[in-house]
Amino acid sequence: MAAKPEYRTGSDPRTLRDALGCFATGVTVVTCIDGDGQPVGLTANSFTSVSLDPPLLLVCVAKAAASASPLSSAEHFAVNVLQTEQRPASITFSTRVEDRFGQTDWEEGEFGAPVLMDSLSVFECARHAMHDAGDHFILVGKVKKATFEAGLDPLLYFRGRYRRLHFD
Repeated sequence: MAAKPEYRTGSDPRTLRDALGCFATGVTVVTCIDGDGQPVGLTANSFTSVSLDPPLLLVCVAKAAASASPLSSAEHFAVNVLQTEQRPASITFSTRVEDRFGQTDWEEGEFGAPVLMDSLSVFECARHAMHDAGDHFILVGKVKKATFEAGLDPLLYFRGRYRRLHFD
């Protein structure tokens, strides 16, 4: 029997990344308005609820991302949870495309952050806290408004590929 791949401190970081990829996640696009009034955003799958009372969520943002600075200073941001038909938006917001919003239907949310049309769910948040986390920062938001479409399926990411739900 072959040995299981194993990561230990100091090992190849690819092994750790592959191990983390075994956790299936949803896909989000986190958005805000920058200091010049322009929409910015990025694809993120490190997203989770934190608390129902008060209503808090978090998203982890790579410090090297082009949108990191605006997201770290924005008073309001939105987490757009993507559905299966939004795979192109996920790809667009994960690359260095110059005009990400020109390729994606969106509107201004109630609190000013861009909201992607046809998302599975959208969480409009006020910045609650921010924490340093290595090469990322953890952005904690207080949910001001949440909307969702009950009839849509989530866009999933597992082992480096987009996936769909399969029920028996």
